[in-house]
Amino acid sequence: MRKFISYIISHLRIFYLISVMAATVALILIMFPNDYSRVQYDYAVGSFWRGDDLYAPYDFTILQSESENKQEEERIKNESTRYFYIDSSARQTARQRASERHFPPRQNALVQQIISLVYNSTGYCTTDEELSGHPVVILSGNVGYETNPDLLTTPADVERFVSQAIADSNEAARLTRILTDSVLAPSIVYDANRTHLELDTRLSQLSYSSRMIQQDELIVSKGQRVDEETALVLASLEQEESHRKIADFNIFLHYVGQALLCIIAFVALYIFLKNIRHPMLEDIKKVTFAFFIVIFISAIVALLVRINPDYVLLAPVCIVPILMRIFFDMRVALYIHIVAVIIIGNMVPNSYEFIFYQLVSGMMSIITVRNFEKRSSFFAVALVIFSTYSLIYIAGVLSTETSFANLHIDRFLIFFLNAILTLLAYPLIFLFERMFGMTTNLTLMEISSTNTPALRELSQKAPGTFQHSMQVANISEDLINEIGGNALLAKVGALYHDIGKVMAPIYFTENQNNGFNPHDNIDYEESAHIITQHVRDGIQLAKKYRLPAEVTDFIRTHHGTTVTGYFYAQAKLHHPEEDINISDYRYLGPTPFSRETAVVMLVDSVEAACKSLKNHDKESIYRMVDNIINDKIEHNQLNNCPLTLQDITLIRSHLKDRMMSIYHVRISYPMKAN
Repeated sequence: MRKFISYIISHLRIFYLISVMAATVALILIMFPNDYSRVQYDYAVGSFWRGDDLYAPYDFTILQSESENKQEEERIKNESTRYFYIDSSARQTARQRASERHFPPRQNALVQQIISLVYNSTGYCTTDEELSGHPVVILSGNVGYETNPDLLTTPADVERFVSQAIADSNEAARLTRILTDSVLAPSIVYDANRTHLELDTRLSQLSYSSRMIQQDELIVSKGQRVDEETALVLASLEQEESHRKIADFNIFLHYVGQALLCIIAFVALYIFLKNIRHPMLEDIKKVTFAFFIVIFISAIVALLVRINPDYVLLAPVCIVPILMRIFFDMRVALYIHIVAVIIIGNMVPNSYEFIFYQLVSGMMSIITVRNFEKRSSFFAVALVIFSTYSLIYIAGVLSTETSFANLHIDRFLIFFLNAILTLLAYPLIFLFERMFGMTTNLTLMEISSTNTPALRELSQKAPGTFQHSMQVANISEDLINEIGGNALLAKVGALYHDIGKVMAPIYFTENQNNGFNPHDNIDYEESAHIITQHVRDGIQLAKKYRLPAEVTDFIRTHHGTTVTGYFYAQAKLHHPEEDINISDYRYLGPTPFSRETAVVMLVDSVEAACKSLKNHDKESIYRMVDNIINDKIEHNQLNNCPLTLQDITLIRSHLKDRMMSIYHVRISYPMKAN
């Protein structure tokens, strides 16, 4: 049992990776609508048939074209019957309302006469429905009879009756309004439910087929251009095969197949990352983030497919390569984008078209986002995406339909909206940085300003330390550009590595301008504690100012596990009889674990040491640089970082040149003889 538990613990990262992959596959399969009955051939009107000769596998009927179907539906709607029912209480209701109005005797007689005329006719009807040209059926109980709609009395007839009886047009209009609005009740009432039910029944019985295709009849030959009639036959065959497929469909095997396709894509991605030894696989947060992005974009595409598959290109799939490029590198961005597109393309209609659009636009996005350190870059990427989509669409239309007239403006609108939605990558960067604890160059650029609260406080309370940090930042940035790495991260880490000194600035020599040294009044152990405390204080300030974890790492590691040598040596010298505990004089560490943190450690030590030299000549500077670097190597401070011997040689040479430049060391030329 212990062996099993030990095995699980030692392979915990692999088990986590498998679990996340399985959960991702399950979510993707659940999100996408599984139209398992759908059968679709690869063709387009105007294109050439790529497959072999296609013969009808069985008898089937050809569907009518969409325009023919619409014409037939319109004909049925125009000829549909309007149903009404009789309200026998309408006459009594009208008389009751008239008596409540208390008309003058003369008007009352006219009103009673109009009520008799209206209700003694075929009936009074007030519907807004169009009756002209439609059969009208009046229902009385379960019996209905057809009538001429022109025989029904309408509000227009009431207006005519009143106008004939009253000469004053204003008085006639007022009485007409009172009668139609407040007195007369319709005796013939429009039956909307019965009318719509009858119309729906007729539409459901509409036949959308025009003729029959016999079994073994040739449908399309290899290389034949697909015209509209052939496309209609192929669409009819697709529908027929879809209906027949349902009977033999196995839903379990369908999901198994879909899951295997997703797993194969993810395994290919894993093998790629494993072969290039990408550090992403060693970080659970980064792995989780990559899978989350795939789920995120899959959910957007799945939602659009459910709403309307025609809008699937509205999904901003290029957010995937943009985010991956910002958080990782170009290779990882490209491979994750390919995997996402392959998986999603298997779930959407017109897979080939979808995959082609997304792969090309994704590659263009990665290239454009290569140096993504300005907000304006987002708009440049959006423009590239819109242009790429548009060019692909134009090229596709011209290759199949050979005419600009067949371009549809609504497709360009979809491409434009897609590009606009891609701009969501900008706020998503900051959201995902907080969610997954990662840092991008955009954030590093923002906090590299010396006007941030932390650096402003450092410049005010510890100006000497601030100038030292600026010097270390510039040199570290140059060094990382020489040996390779994230130069911006090294620069920012160097700027913040000593912010803990603001808690006790006077105890550090670079801030002692008046000759007073407070260490002269305290013992060596306390001095060592104050000096080493600036690392712990820096970590606390990093939390206060919410600095990224990658920047805080520079605060932790810039002294590694070294010893405050001066105070330790002085303690041993002045107290030889005591057992001096070296751990009281040692920094807590850890040692640097990246190229950037190692470079900042070396530059920090060299810059501070060279500044303390009394004689800044070439020999003194070279000797000091060599001693500092050799001491770090000897005390295992560089064991956990990926610096090579070649890197250290370059660093050694570069630091010597920079220190000589800073202290204006010049080569002595021989005097010219007179």
